[in-house]
Amino acid sequence: MKIIKADKNTPSDDTGVAILEKHGASHQADEFDGAPTTKFGATLHFNQKHTADNSKFRGIHPVQSMRSHQEHLATLIASALPSLPNALPPSNAVEDRSSKQIPILCPKTGNWIWKRKPDFVSVTRGPGMISSLDVGLNTAKGLALAWQIPLLGVNHMQSHALTPRLVSALDQQNSCPAPCPMFPFLSLLVSGGHTLLLHSKSIIDHAVLASTCDIAIGDALDKIARVVCPDVLLQSPGEIMYGRLLEQFAFPNGVRDHQYVPPATRGEELASNITRWGWNLPVPFATTSSGAKTRLMKFSFTGLDSKVRKICSERGDIMAHEERLELAREAMRVAFEHLAARVVLALDALGSSEEVVDTLVVSGGVASNSYLKTILGTFLAARNYPHVSLSAPPPALCTDNAAMIAWTGIEMYEAGWESELGCAGLRKWSLDAHAEDGGILGAVGWISRTGP
Repeated sequence: MKIIKADKNTPSDDTGVAILEKHGASHQADEFDGAPTTKFGATLHFNQKHTADNSKFRGIHPVQSMRSHQEHLATLIASALPSLPNALPPSNAVEDRSSKQIPILCPKTGNWIWKRKPDFVSVTRGPGMISSLDVGLNTAKGLALAWQIPLLGVNHMQSHALTPRLVSALDQQNSCPAPCPMFPFLSLLVSGGHTLLLHSKSIIDHAVLASTCDIAIGDALDKIARVVCPDVLLQSPGEIMYGRLLEQFAFPNGVRDHQYVPPATRGEELASNITRWGWNLPVPFATTSSGAKTRLMKFSFTGLDSKVRKICSERGDIMAHEERLELAREAMRVAFEHLAARVVLALDALGSSEEVVDTLVVSGGVASNSYLKTILGTFLAARNYPHVSLSAPPPALCTDNAAMIAWTGIEMYEAGWESELGCAGLRKWSLDAHAEDGGILGAVGWISRTGP
């Protein structure tokens, strides 16, 4: 079996298009090229994106992002279509090519060539900015209608959780007969707009174990970077991913600069680290209002952000480069240990209920931070979870991309779902089936291809 799908990803400021083909684990001959498909896997024929230039706004601007989608989405689609797999010529003179093939103008030769029609079109339906989502949704609906193929409107955060399964499918050396990791696993989704810890039990069942009660970790790192990093670094042309600049500034030599020693106990984890400069950064939720130690399953980053801003304001121009460097490293350490601590609490709770989880998926834009992965791995090992493996996509697939939307579309399509052409974009859309909105399948507009 082969599934080819085209995808659009437009949740905020990234405009992306991908063409992904899945090869089924079957010993039957493929219907198009006659070759036996003996191994599970996938081929990414095309995956490109354009990020809106929001640098003058020092953050994502809705109107600027929407206009960028309008300007670049059609161009990306035009670039992608020639990458569709070639179609075989008809076996006889009367065979109709229209049902499974489409003509595409080759930009190199100027000739029309027959390509295999995608099985369906997948697109980001939410959560995100409605103005941006609508550009992608309306374009995808047009393609689905023109090609007479199904539409799949998928959850952007669900796609981040499933990205490691895409990576396993793309790995030519992978001998697994199915996507990895297998369910269940924990998912830590960390980005500029979200901070979620999930118990992922299936493609549509992701129970929220912890979420942020204020700002997302990516937002916090961006804000910290703007006051800690030198101006010359912040003024990098077209750069608005300030969290990435913070990591570059703090660790110019990459992992060789990490030198991280994890806290061996919860007491060490909650202890305040007073630096040689005389300041310290607060550990989120270290104590309750009564002074008791807390095990609250939530994330919080505003206190950390506020303290960093206060230190920079008080120190002003007298802050030396070495102090800025230590502040950047200490801010990331506190933020990432806060994430790791909630993962350990979740593992403790699952262990007491005898549920076995041996994989932690780390995905989203902040997952590309190598210091985060260093802290998570060593923290878990120090707290009696050395058997829990980290599964993080390569940096290019951590940030928003169309390939992950394509893969989620494939997983949902194979599970028997497609979307109505009238489905609307969703600003908020939970992953948890027990949430007020009903989670992934709670959104209006799903069609079950397998019946009620």
